[in-house]
Amino acid sequence: MHPSALPPALLVAALAAAVLLALVQTARLAYVRWLPRRRLEVARAAGADGERRAEPVLVSLGYAIVARQAPVTYDVALDGEPCAIALRADFLVERDGRRFVAEVKTGRHAPRLETPATRRQLLEYRVAFDVDGVLLVDVDAGRVHSLEFPSPPAREAGGGLGWLLWLALGGALGYGAARVPSRGGSPPAGVDRGPAAP
Repeated sequence: MHPSALPPALLVAALAAAVLLALVQTARLAYVRWLPRRRLEVARAAGADGERRAEPVLVSLGYAIVARQAPVTYDVALDGEPCAIALRADFLVERDGRRFVAEVKTGRHAPRLETPATRRQLLEYRVAFDVDGVLLVDVDAGRVHSLEFPSPPAREAGGGLGWLLWLALGGALGYGAARVPSRGGSPPAGVDRGPAAP
């Protein structure tokens, strides 16, 4: 059937449906692009509000604000090549002569150490900043938590053969000690001192 044989009302309806579909698709794509930006704006606003509310909490607990939005760059080796990593922490603070990096979190999940993203961020701050410790500021609860991360476990030198080196050193020292005569005593058995002096 040729399009000219179709009733004009049907052609107009099909054209209107195509235009409507194009408009809906364009609006959907615009919304999909806008939504992440909007979420980021909301998160930034909440973060800025949280930082503003965190300052009096820190000060009330005796912390002095050293820096806000404190930047740092540290290097890691990627396949042997240095790679600079830039970070920015909410606060650098001091109390009792000790310096801390403080991260402010708001909401139900972010301030919890069980949240992997929070835990990883705080651990990275501990590695990157030259500080005595890391603070997690839960603004909504009005609490400041001090975190202490363990040192990495020590690895045995020599691929687990360190005990063998200590054994050899102990044996050498024991042998050397056995070869030295005691004062006024006779030499150990089998040790010849040579001819006696006249």
